[in-house]
Amino acid sequence: MIQLRPQVWPIMQAALQAVDPERAVSHYFTQHPDILTPLQQTQGRLFVIGAGKASAPMAKAVQQLLADKISAGIIIVKYGYSQPLPTGSPIKIIEAGHPVPDDAGLQATRELVALLQQTTAADTVLCLISGGGSALLTLPAEGLTLADLQATNQVLLAVGATINQINTIRKHVSAVKGGRLAELAMPASVISLILSDVVGDPLEVIASGPTVADPTTFAEAETIINQFNLAAKLPRAIIQHLQAGSLGQHAETPKPHDPIFQQVTNFIIGSNRVAAQAAMSAAQTAGWQAQLLTTFIEGEAREVGRVMAALAKGLQRGEGNLPLPMCLVLGGETTVTLHEPHGHGGRNQEMALAAAIALEGWPRILIACLGTDGNDGPTDAAGAWADGETVGRARALGLEAVAHLNHHEAYNLFKALDDLIMTGPTHTNVNDLILIFVW
Repeated sequence: MIQLRPQVWPIMQAALQAVDPERAVSHYFTQHPDILTPLQQTQGRLFVIGAGKASAPMAKAVQQLLADKISAGIIIVKYGYSQPLPTGSPIKIIEAGHPVPDDAGLQATRELVALLQQTTAADTVLCLISGGGSALLTLPAEGLTLADLQATNQVLLAVGATINQINTIRKHVSAVKGGRLAELAMPASVISLILSDVVGDPLEVIASGPTVADPTTFAEAETIINQFNLAAKLPRAIIQHLQAGSLGQHAETPKPHDPIFQQVTNFIIGSNRVAAQAAMSAAQTAGWQAQLLTTFIEGEAREVGRVMAALAKGLQRGEGNLPLPMCLVLGGETTVTLHEPHGHGGRNQEMALAAAIALEGWPRILIACLGTDGNDGPTDAAGAWADGETVGRARALGLEAVAHLNHHEAYNLFKALDDLIMTGPTHTNVNDLILIFVW
């Protein structure tokens, strides 16, 4: 179905443009002058801070709207995700490691915290948060090291834990997550603009909720470790820290009743749903019937891929009474549980490969699995295409799809077929999109 792809590209581009971070910030302020006007008229200082893959273009929009009011700022982004700001801008953009935090992120976070220590009750902190912020905004809790956080991150990413579970642990081994950044900003007022990359848009989970009250506890973090049998895999210092926290020997993250949150407001300015709705509208404009099914897709990537293939087959056979040609739009975020030995790929590529295996021999079906940030897992691809010919084309090149799926080696198979979706860095991040075309 290679000939159909040029028709699909504009649909994907429409989805990404709808959640462009610079546009999202400008649009939100336009729609909410009650937020922008006080910032423009403030008599105190305005500090701009943030972290995430999309925070640089968010800062660019803020710079354009509030340039003469900004006293200083620090934004932490993934390597390759910075954007130039006007000469003389008081906002400093620093690149750091993602998905595993590194020393650049540690030093940048220390610099950001030092900036917050200058605030007074007359000041306002404008915080720009997007997906990737958990890794980029990194400062170990007392007694822990960067190496402890790096090892913990790598273990959690490999076991198939959900982002909610991962961030519950991250918040309890950090000095800046789980509402602690808001705590550090006291006594200033805090306004956070948030681009959501978490299914359902729970504020306390996005980037580990640095300015949001945290409902989770040390005890819940321990429960997750036991659920995945991680006690022997995580650094001993991490286990001891969480155990001590459960016993009340470390202060809990700030909870909803904490008075600091009377001075904090959090706003979601973009999400997976916005991107999915834009994809649906673009598909309709292109002549497809289109239906947004859900933005709550979760689960093991290969299992979700098989379900996507099943949806497409049923639709083609007339189940569901939906007219053809049809574009089904789904959003969310899957996980991959790695097994050794494992190769190179990401959750969207693994989902696409599982779907391709299930679709072998089925005509007139095309599935696109897309990571909106442009980087699927540790790869330079955003995702991959799958159709009824994928497996046969791979076999003609001596590549067995099932073996590649079992070894988490989807990237090299799709690369050989020229079936990777390559967008480059999109500078946004609102989970994943799945587009199913049936005609």
